[in-house]
Amino acid sequence: MSRTADNGLKIVIVGGFGVGKTTLVRSVSEIRPLNTEETMTRAGEAIDDLSEVSGKSSTTVAFDFGRISVDARTVLYLFGAPGQERFWFLWDRLFSGTLGAVVLVDTRRLADSWYAIDRLEHHGTPFVVARNDFGDDNHTDAQVREALDLPDHVPMVTCDARNRTSAKYVLITLVEHLHALSTTARESAQ
Repeated sequence: MSRTADNGLKIVIVGGFGVGKTTLVRSVSEIRPLNTEETMTRAGEAIDDLSEVSGKSSTTVAFDFGRISVDARTVLYLFGAPGQERFWFLWDRLFSGTLGAVVLVDTRRLADSWYAIDRLEHHGTPFVVARNDFGDDNHTDAQVREALDLPDHVPMVTCDARNRTSAKYVLITLVEHLHALSTTARESAQ
């Protein structure tokens, strides 16, 4: 980080197992991301449901970390959380000091997103929902919102986590959402 950067902002990427959190951090980070990917073993097959992610050969066991310089003074730190239930105990620690979050979802497995949304709401952490495009999405925005019980004020976008431009758009949507919330709070306080 440049010596002039004095404003570090933390963003967390959460979601179910195999939704593309590591991929999103990798695609958008300006540095080589730190990741804690480990090879999946036969022992994990009994714990993790691989039916919808059959090609997955590795998994995050702690978190991913990336960075984006917004300008000379502001840096976004990206933390990708592990998706398996057995690692959820790490989430509350990752949420500490978080400005906002992205809930990355796979519409083939929407139920895997409920825990992330619940924990963010519990912590009062603002978030956006990003539907990762796996090429076979037959759900409308209204259907996804209803399935996730997502309030109208929470932005939802579609993305391809592999694509840098698309991943950046997700983060821009989050920053714009945070700015709008901040403006509304400031106006209410006056």
